[in-house]
Amino acid sequence: MRILDLDLDHVSLAVDEFGDRGAPPVLLIAGATQSMDWWTPDFCELLAAEGLYVVRYDQRDTGRSTTSPPGRPDYTGIDLATDPLRILDALAVEAAHLVGLSMGGGIAQYLAVHTPHRVRTLTLIESSPAGGDTGELPPPDAALDQSEGALPVVTDWTDASAVIDYRVEAERPYAGSLGFDEARVREIATVEVRRSRTTESSWTNHFLVAEGAEADPSSITAPTLILHSDTDPLFPLPHGEALARMIPHASLLRVDGMGHEAPPPPVWDTVVPALVAHLRQGPS
Repeated sequence: MRILDLDLDHVSLAVDEFGDRGAPPVLLIAGATQSMDWWTPDFCELLAAEGLYVVRYDQRDTGRSTTSPPGRPDYTGIDLATDPLRILDALAVEAAHLVGLSMGGGIAQYLAVHTPHRVRTLTLIESSPAGGDTGELPPPDAALDQSEGALPVVTDWTDASAVIDYRVEAERPYAGSLGFDEARVREIATVEVRRSRTTESSWTNHFLVAEGAEADPSSITAPTLILHSDTDPLFPLPHGEALARMIPHASLLRVDGMGHEAPPPPVWDTVVPALVAHLRQGPS
């Protein structure tokens, strides 16, 4: 683990590395509001142990990266979508295997369409088509709206304990049928909150710009693996199935019980071998 603060094009992005820089590079792209911490070190180390150079990073308004005032992002969805290119340039990586979760999957799709020469393979986890003719897709579970109204009120966003409690409860409804691992989520949230420049901005700013970088998945040429759960409350399984239909030659792996989250430890025995096999099939 090597955390670097990269100053790139008037933006500072915190980047963490695992493994040998000479190995095939894998860039992990988190979902909306999430810092790199949700790609946990033990998960990254599993991939690095397979001979991969693994990079995770804090998106703007998360962790140690550049922040904007809450509700007033000074960046666009295109900026978020092209930050991975800034990171790859800074690390002297010509092309990487991209692994994107949720909104991070949308970013990965955008890059695969608009800069295909920078993408070795694509892995989309609990994501949804970033554009194109998707047909009618099911909406999020209505329980998500109800759960937002039940979140604890944070009156002071500098109160780490209150923000950690908020973060844990905000993640709870996204768990799948495997159940909610509160101890693990609280551990991740604690690391995230205690090292973040701000905690309030990410909860609003990402959603204000997230739809600014559209891309038609049917134009993707990179080898693509789709990991999707049967119990994702935000993007139900048909969203992953739509991606599999739209992206030429894409493979869909249904990961039962995972929910809308980075793969948790109970599914690593399934997810990690499938992911590693997919990466090895792509350009080295």
